[in-house]
Amino acid sequence: MSEQPSEASRVSGSPGAPESPKASGPPADASPTPQPPSQPQSSSPSPSPSPAQAIEPPVTPAYLHAQRQRAQGAQQTWQTGRPWQPPVKRPGATAKLRPAAPPLIPPAVLWAALATAVLSALLLGDGLGVNLLIVAVPAALAAAFAARAAGRRLRPWTATWAVGGLALLAVPALRDAGWPTFLAVVWAFALGSLALHGSRSWLGVLIGSVGTLDSVPAGIRWGWRGVRERADDSRGRWGTAVRTTAVAVGLLVVFGTLFASADAAFADLLGRLTPDVSIVDGPLRTFLFLVGLVGALAAARTAAAPVRWDGLTVKPGKPRGRAEWALPLIVLDLLFAAFITLQLVVLLGGYDKVREKTGLDHAEYARQGFWQLLWATLLTLVVIALALRWAPRGGSRDRTLVRAVLGTLCVLTLVVVASALRRMDLYVEEYGLTRLRISVAAMELWLGAVFVLILAAGVFGARFLPRAIAVSAAAAVLAFGAISPDAVVAEQNVQRFEDDRTSIDLDYLKDLSADAVPALDKLPEPQRSCALRVIQSDLRGSDSPWHATSWGEARAEEILRERPATAGHRTCYGLGTDGVREGERDGYEQEHDGYDPY
Repeated sequence: MSEQPSEASRVSGSPGAPESPKASGPPADASPTPQPPSQPQSSSPSPSPSPAQAIEPPVTPAYLHAQRQRAQGAQQTWQTGRPWQPPVKRPGATAKLRPAAPPLIPPAVLWAALATAVLSALLLGDGLGVNLLIVAVPAALAAAFAARAAGRRLRPWTATWAVGGLALLAVPALRDAGWPTFLAVVWAFALGSLALHGSRSWLGVLIGSVGTLDSVPAGIRWGWRGVRERADDSRGRWGTAVRTTAVAVGLLVVFGTLFASADAAFADLLGRLTPDVSIVDGPLRTFLFLVGLVGALAAARTAAAPVRWDGLTVKPGKPRGRAEWALPLIVLDLLFAAFITLQLVVLLGGYDKVREKTGLDHAEYARQGFWQLLWATLLTLVVIALALRWAPRGGSRDRTLVRAVLGTLCVLTLVVVASALRRMDLYVEEYGLTRLRISVAAMELWLGAVFVLILAAGVFGARFLPRAIAVSAAAAVLAFGAISPDAVVAEQNVQRFEDDRTSIDLDYLKDLSADAVPALDKLPEPQRSCALRVIQSDLRGSDSPWHATSWGEARAEEILRERPATAGHRTCYGLGTDGVREGERDGYEQEHDGYDPY
């Protein structure tokens, strides 16, 4: 007769107790947990749990998110009968466009980025000139090293963007005028960003031109991680590099000081070549150092792992029927043709009839219509873009219709562009050339080039159209800076004065940049001195080093050093100008003419 287990042994789960199917206990091979010796056991027996407490399942802790999800998944499986899948976090809108993380930053990229930062701090604080091109070289090398380490190959379009960007940075080195320099710097940044991304679609070209800004945070993290890991692996070599640099700098300072004190010519050369750095410029130099470092790291990070902006697409519009699509455009073509016919009549000698009806002379007639024709040209581009979006795409007949209607519109728009330029030419002949007039004329010329590219795309395909338009815009900005618009304005006004000897707007010409000095130097006295007095004062008051001095400024300084402007305030006032820039009466004219009350 076997021994029957007691009630306490069945509840406590002793080895002799039978196993209940609902109660869960420790494994069979688990040893009992030893009690600490400091806690004496109570002589009274512990209360026995009730059967309901013995079979109650353990409650899942609330702070364990994974267990909570599994419990919810089990409930979903029981209710729906489908296996539960954990929720998947969907990537962002641009996550699919981003490639894998690049490899560890190469040492050559780090040194090139450091060189960019140092040159930015030393050279960019004094103005713009050839220093921009000098700073861009190590930044371009950093991007090239990063791209090579990531396995990217140099492609023709990448080389085109890179060469175009560096060529645009030559404009500040050549011209003193600020407005062509600003356009050149902006487009140089855009071309450099396109060289790093390699975009080809419309959205890719538009977003890729500023896409490098997206890599600024990633570039900082990439550079910091590379420096930290390489510093841990080569602590001894860093110390050697620091000691070598310190010795080299010390030798340059000691022997450079000795040679400068021994020869005045060498001291002058050394002073021109060495950047003027002072404690007052410390915050500015530090900011420029950080800008150069961050910019070089962002460019290198983009070159190693660029965002593929070409992956962003725009769904084409719903194609319209042939009549619904073509009829409005045909009406627009007829309107353009009627306007062009009237323009041809005017150009062929019918202006007398137009003047009888309108009462406008040539200049007023030209001024009245130029801006309207410029806006008509811009709106035509919008019309063509929308028409292509909803163009019929059924087959070869639809393609022929689209090419015929839009091609006719492009050709007629080119004639409108020519008419607008002719109106501007008439107005300039009457009133002279200004910065605004030459700017809008240059823009109208570029718009004409865009329509030519659209016509070429209709014949040969639109694959290269986005990049071709971007190249044409960069080429227009480069040509605009190369011709020196201030010099062109001055030459045209001087030529008009030499032809009719009537009047010249000296009050406007005196506010031009140093690029206009060679043309204004051809004026007779006293007009020459009155036009050059402000420019001469600005050049004498500037102390720009060689790297922040453009070729236009250097040539102007040489001309005014040989033939300075000598006319006084009274003489210039009699010619319609006082020879002083608006808001800049600092008293510098008193040494020339005591009549000046300022």
